[in-house]
Amino acid sequence: MIHRTFFLLPLILVSLAFAQVPSTQSSRYFTIQVVDDQTGRGVPLVELKTVSSVRYYTDSAGLVALDDPQYMNREVFFSLFSHGYEYPADGFGNRGARLQVKPGGSATLKIKRKNIAQRLYRITGEGIYRDSVLLGRSVPIAQPLLNARVTGQDSVQNAIYHNKIYWFWGDTNRQSYPLGHFGTSGATSDLPASGGLDPAVGVNLAYFTGPDAFARPMVPEPKSLLRWIDAVIVLKDENGKEHLVARCEDHKSLGEVRGNRLVMYNDEKNIFETIKELPIRPPLQPFGHPAIVENDGVSYVYCGQQFPDVRFRADPRSFEDVSSYEGFSCLVAGARFDMENPQLDRDTQGKLIWAWKKDTQPLSRRQIEQLIRAGKIKSEEVWFAPKDVETKKPLNNLGIASVAWNAYRKKWVAIVSQTGGSSSMLGEIWYSEADKPQGPWPWAVKIITHDRYSFYNPVHHPFFDQQGGRLIYVEGTYASTFSRNEDFTPLYEYNQIMYCLDLGDARLKFPN
Repeated sequence: MIHRTFFLLPLILVSLAFAQVPSTQSSRYFTIQVVDDQTGRGVPLVELKTVSSVRYYTDSAGLVALDDPQYMNREVFFSLFSHGYEYPADGFGNRGARLQVKPGGSATLKIKRKNIAQRLYRITGEGIYRDSVLLGRSVPIAQPLLNARVTGQDSVQNAIYHNKIYWFWGDTNRQSYPLGHFGTSGATSDLPASGGLDPAVGVNLAYFTGPDAFARPMVPEPKSLLRWIDAVIVLKDENGKEHLVARCEDHKSLGEVRGNRLVMYNDEKNIFETIKELPIRPPLQPFGHPAIVENDGVSYVYCGQQFPDVRFRADPRSFEDVSSYEGFSCLVAGARFDMENPQLDRDTQGKLIWAWKKDTQPLSRRQIEQLIRAGKIKSEEVWFAPKDVETKKPLNNLGIASVAWNAYRKKWVAIVSQTGGSSSMLGEIWYSEADKPQGPWPWAVKIITHDRYSFYNPVHHPFFDQQGGRLIYVEGTYASTFSRNEDFTPLYEYNQIMYCLDLGDARLKFPN
């Protein structure tokens, strides 16, 4: 009952958004809607497959518009599959339903959600509400079929800048040719309090486009390299002026970095420009998804390779002065990682000292695991190694965490992906929480799962939090990358999907 109650408001808002225009459903189609059995909301990304292996996928309203003549006026069996959801099995183990298909007819199928988080809608790409449009249904977003000619987009970074949400993605695919661009695309949207959509409904993206109406590069140079930004943050100078800054890596390929620099947004040109070149692998640099943290009356930016392990004062000058950065590390101050002589910082009782230290390298998860295997530190001494609440085993190979303060839990909460999980190579998403942004992070609960499909670089958007932080919104990249070499999901492949997580869910319970 708890879950139903706290999802009623988003469900009502979605219903109102879809009710704005009277339905003019075409009598040509048979309508199938798949809904969450807990909330009654349509579920995106559900595969319906006939016995002849013809496949259909629900749009962001959970709808399929069926008009194939070979199925009309016949009884047809559809098997149902969706990542993190499950349809009841019959006596032979088949998970599906027999439907009497006819023009103008309809059926509603309830599917059980196993994920703790609820899948809401696709944010990017073509055909987000394709079936809804075919059925003459009202849709909540302004561009339900194609926005700025974008068909696919990699991982998101965003920030609130000049009272708008600025969104930035990596490589971007276009409809007119197999290659898009690799210079970071961008868009803006209004905050919900300033006329933007409720996040339970969707996001209206206004892309920065070029002369061809395709989303253009926000980092135009160098054209010959892939330009990927992260650590996007808004900092105020001594006069209170906002500056939108980030770090940019220039790649020749996924594993070959050719450049590393700090960039700042030019409001007149609406592009990022270089303000400082960095070494390819500096000991300390901005990284990941930053958060501003007040500590003893000082505002810091916390960020990191996994959980927050780098910080600097939250102003533009400090951002540029990487020599002022501090690492949260167990090494002796000023040390660099050396497996043969790691220079671990211990007190007189032998306790490992984790602290913020200038010019001191924070350790990556791989380096920490090397030290544990070598017997130089113990797993219980590590701050960034949450255990699975269910199995009590440490979680290995965690990715970059999206960390934010949560008023409802009164904790710092983290959303983080895992590589090499039980269901997919790069598709398991976990929730963890801590008293401080740097940790310790002792426990985690799996909230989203995928079957041999990737869902990586998840981001919690705290500016969308609702009900005092009880409902949080999480976006990630749904892609076959590293997990599947065939059977890509049409339209959804290589795009962003939004989930909602109810932090009042009884399953998000941690040991004392």
